[in-house]
Amino acid sequence: MAQRLDRIDLLRAVAMLWMTAYHFCFDLNFFGLIREDFYRDPFWTWQRTAIVSLFLFTAGLSQAIATHQGQTWARFWRRWRQVAGAALLVTAGSLLVFPQSFIYFGVLHGIALMLIVVRATAGWGAWLWWLGAGAIALKFAAPLAITAWSALDVLNSAPLNALGLISRKPITEDYVPLVPWLGAMWWGMAAGQWALRHKPHWLGASDDAAGGARRVLVSLGRWSLSYYLVHQPVLMALIWLGLQVF
Repeated sequence: MAQRLDRIDLLRAVAMLWMTAYHFCFDLNFFGLIREDFYRDPFWTWQRTAIVSLFLFTAGLSQAIATHQGQTWARFWRRWRQVAGAALLVTAGSLLVFPQSFIYFGVLHGIALMLIVVRATAGWGAWLWWLGAGAIALKFAAPLAITAWSALDVLNSAPLNALGLISRKPITEDYVPLVPWLGAMWWGMAAGQWALRHKPHWLGASDDAAGGARRVLVSLGRWSLSYYLVHQPVLMALIWLGLQVF
């Protein structure tokens, strides 16, 4: 049996709770209860960057553990299908709420594609640090290259948006392309492999004797995909219901 390492689940739970607080504020803004610019205000845009980075870093950590514990490709694909199916549900739901800016390559779509890349490159060792740095650097290099060579403007077209080599952000409520976000997952994989070799105790093991709050957070981290899918509909429904009552 593969052993759960609860500190990874705890880290993932932190990302989930931070995301929930962020989305709650976003929903308050959507219903007109507050007035914030979630698309340009650095207070919100940097939070989004941090939350997504933490999600992808923990996904990389989890892949490091999975490969270390001998996860087969068959088991990998079973989990991958769950993520890909959830991504399609997000697209369908966003079409109903945001028809003009629906999510066609958001965080779950990005994770589904990045998982394949990261799993395929799991044996590349220390090169993963450099690959991660390169993916992040490309974010800043791509706009300069497109400006210098007009033929590269084709990279801004919707069919190629998944790459992230753009100079204009597409109109969509969530956008998590390979560049630069693959860098965060590669760094998570590299960090996990390093920790397993040198500091395995940092990752922690499941402890049934842990406190109640810790167990709740660990469970949240383990069921993060299900939580991700339901939290926004629940938040929006609660706010709408509150508006009807009060």
